[in-house]
Parts: sequence; C-alpha cells; structure tokens
Amino acid sequence: MAAEKSGRDGGVQSLQRAFELLEHLADTGGEASLSELAALSGLPMPTIHRLIRTLVDLGYVRQNTNRRYALGARLIRLGENASMQFGAWARPLLVELVEEVGETANLAVLERDEVVYVAQVPSKHSMRMFTEVGRRLLPHGTGVGKAMLAQLPPDEVAGLLGRTGMPAYTEHTFTDPAALASELVRISEQGYALDEAEQELGVRCIAVAVPGMPVPAAVSVSGPSGRLTADAVATIAPVVQKIADRLSHQLPVT
Repeated sequence: MAAEKSGRDGGVQSLQRAFELLEHLADTGGEASLSELAALSGLPMPTIHRLIRTLVDLGYVRQNTNRRYALGARLIRLGENASMQFGAWARPLLVELVEEVGETANLAVLERDEVVYVAQVPSKHSMRMFTEVGRRLLPHGTGVGKAMLAQLPPDEVAGLLGRTGMPAYTEHTFTDPAALASELVRISEQGYALDEAEQELGVRCIAVAVPGMPVPAAVSVSGPSGRLTADAVATIAPVVQKIADRLSHQLPVT
C-alpha cells in the first residue's frame, strides 16, 4: 500500500510540474529553451526533458526548428471550450446588465495576447452593437482590452505590445506605446476604460476589468456614440463596475 501511495503522489507531482511548465511557457510569450525552463522552474534538467517530451508527444507543446519549445496547438481547443463555458456562466449577469442600462453587454478574456469575446447579450434597440462571440482583437484597440491591460504590470504590457504591435483599427486607435501607457494609468485611477471609436467608428464602449479571475477578463457595455453620451457614461460606468464585482464573486474560479 505504501508503494502504491508513493506512486500516486509521484504522479500528482509530475502532473503539477507539467502544468507549471505550460504556465512558464505562457509567461515567456509562448517559447523557451530547456535551460530557460529549468531556470524558471528550478527543476533539474532531466526532469524538464522528461516532462517536455511527454507534453510534445501529447501535442500540448511543440519543438520549433530552432530547438526551442512552444505551446502546442492542442491547447487551443481546451482554451476555447473553457472560454465559452466561462461566458455561459456569466450570461445571467450580462442579461441583468442589459436590462439595467439598455445597451449591449459583452464579456471578454485575454488569451494568447488577444482579446477574445466569450459572451454577449444584445440590447433591444433596433440600432445596436454586435460583436461575434469568439472574435479576436488586439487589446490596445478595444475598451475591454485596455481595461485588462491596465491591471497588468507595465513590463508585461510592454512585452505584449512588442509581440503584437499597435496597428490602427480607426484613426482614433492608440498607436503610440507612451500615449497608451498614460491612458492605462488614467483607466486604473478611474476604474473603467472607454473605447472612443477606437475599434469601430461611431461606437463607444465602457469596460471594467473583472478582478480575481485566473486570466485577465473584462465586462463592457457598447452602443452608438449618440446614445452613449458623456452623461450616459457617468450613469452607466458604476453599473458596469457593480456587475464586474459580482462576476468576480460568483464565477467559479477554483
């Protein structure tokens, strides 16, 4: 029985270490050498090599032509399914948000340097905003993306922008890192982000980061700029903040 228990413990430890290696790969931007993983994890090289080879065989890690290791394609399906379930759980609160403010509500997460919309409840207005669930955008050009970036350390933001660049969606999109950095400080101080026609002309968005999530997440309200006026923003922003706080307490994150 003692030998069996030891085997189970060893298996659990190996599983934990394998997931930690995947997290380390994600933290490095998705690619690292064995020596870099050893330095990050503190594990001996033989253990790193054994775990990485298993993950490669399963498709969760791939080896590039430069002999460095990267996150594998098999993780995409897991991540997308998890994101969709995350959105489904949040939907009742998004419905409540739409009923209270009358505009379209969205939930997005930050995944592989991109904003992914995982849920949406449209408003009842004939003129309303639609964002396809599953759509991916770069975070610097969206309200939800800026709300999430404002919660990250500046060095992580700089690394992300270095990988993605800052292309313009409209003439209002932030394309200068220094200007965006100032914007993120302002967002952090006021507690919400605004998308002022930065992703789509004629559209304004109010977004709030959802605290305490295992991945960066944000909830938003979007609509035509003519309806989402400055006065409307002042009224709606506290409601979005309230829903974000309730999401952080109600969503299953364990």
